[in-house]
This record gives sequence, C-alpha cells and structure tokens, in this order.
Amino acid sequence: MIIDIFLPLSLVFIMFTLGVGLTAEDFKNVLLEPKAFGLGIINQMIILPIVAFSIVCVIGLTNEMAVGMMILACCPGGVTSNMITKIAKGDTALSISYTAVVSIASVITLPLIVGFSMQHFLESNAPTINILSLGLTMFLITTMPVTIGLYINTKYHNITAPFLTIANKISTVLFIIIVIGALASEWDLFIKNLNTLGPAILTLIIIMLFIGYNSAKWFSMSKKKAVTIAIESGIQNGTLALVIVTTLLENSLMSITPAIYSLLMFGTGGFMIAYFG
Repeated sequence: MIIDIFLPLSLVFIMFTLGVGLTAEDFKNVLLEPKAFGLGIINQMIILPIVAFSIVCVIGLTNEMAVGMMILACCPGGVTSNMITKIAKGDTALSISYTAVVSIASVITLPLIVGFSMQHFLESNAPTINILSLGLTMFLITTMPVTIGLYINTKYHNITAPFLTIANKISTVLFIIIVIGALASEWDLFIKNLNTLGPAILTLIIIMLFIGYNSAKWFSMSKKKAVTIAIESGIQNGTLALVIVTTLLENSLMSITPAIYSLLMFGTGGFMIAYFG
C-alpha cells in the first residue's frame, strides 16, 4: 500500500520539478534547432526501442524482463539526463526540450508499446490492459505535473527559482529510495538475473550513447549538441518505468530491469561527465 502511494507521488513530484525548471523559451529549440531536435527524437523514440527489442531477442531475456526492457526504452529522459547533460557541458536547454516533448509524447507512445510488448512476450499469459486508461494515468502523473510546474514557474519565477535547487535534491533522494526499494523487494531475483540482465542493459546504454554521439557528428553538429543527443539517447527515466511496472501493471518481476538500469545509468552517466565534462 505504501509503495502504491509513494511511487506515484514521488514521480509526480519529480515531474513537477522538471516543469518548474522549464520556461516557454525551452520549447523554442524545437523550431530554432530542428535538425538537432529531430535527430534526438528519432534516436530516442524510434531507434532506441528497436535496439532494445533486438538485444532482448538476441540475449533471450525472460518474458517479464523483456517487457521491462521495452517499457524502459520508451520512457523519456527525465531530470537525471538534464543534470548529466549540464555537468557534462552539453546543451542543457536542448536536453530539457527533449525531455519535455518526449514526456508529453510518451502519454501516447508508451501505452502502445506496453500493449505490444505484453502481447508479444507474454502471449496468452498477458493480462488485459486498457490502453486508454493507461494513457490517461500517464497524463495525470507525467504531463499534468510538468504543465503545472511550467505554469507556476512562468507566473511566479521569483519564488520557484530558489525552490528549484532544493527540489532537484529532493528528486534525487526520492529516485535513490525508489531504486533501493525496488531492488530490496526482489533481491533474490535481482542476484539471480544480474549476470544476464546486467550485460543486456549495459549493451543498450553503450550502443545508444554511441549512436547518439556519432549520429550528431555525422550531421556535422557541434560537440556540445553531440554530447546532449548522446545522453538523451542513452539515459532514460527509470523512475517512470518503475512506477509503470510496479503500480500500473502491478508486476514486481518487471521492476528488476529498470532498477538494474538505474544503477548502471549512474555509472555510464559518470563516464560521460568524466570524459566530456
């Protein structure tokens, strides 16, 4: 019961914090940087799920782990990717624009991918999912808090500016608590599947970081934008994935994938910071 309440509320706060850090100017990157923005969107919303599906099929993950991987691959970047981009000296404004737009788009794309993944990997054992209800829930816990945060920041920027620093720290603490809680609740399963799931997730992150950075270079973009696209392509919102699998789908077995991912994400994010920062 506590988890069912704590997880969604934590995500709502994290997404609200993201919204508070947004301004209307951030969305102008969609128009001002169409090539960079378009490339990042293609990497994150099309290539990433395809790469994840390929890795799942090649390595042969168990059905629940495979669904968890696909859900994770369809999540937006989140506050973490924005923070890593900033420290790694990427284009923070562009990173925030990616996160904001993909967070809104995921209200439609994520329920569809969840439905497809459940049917494909679980087949006859797949539970019945109301795609419309899932999309509405996604809207309430992701898009709505971001929109409210953006509105409040626009109207009361003098108040939200000092609040944002504290809110980001709280969001980080909540994220860590969520990951630790997910791992602790399925510790035996975590240890049992780490040897298989760990390499699969690490492979996904490395491939997407490589594709993200080099695709930007192929289109003659600056190093700053290449770093941003790489991070947005390879770093996803593990908290959202955990909320979906544990609270909305009520399947704790699937939570191992985003939990392990969150641990490895910190390592790869640290590498990006050390290498480019």
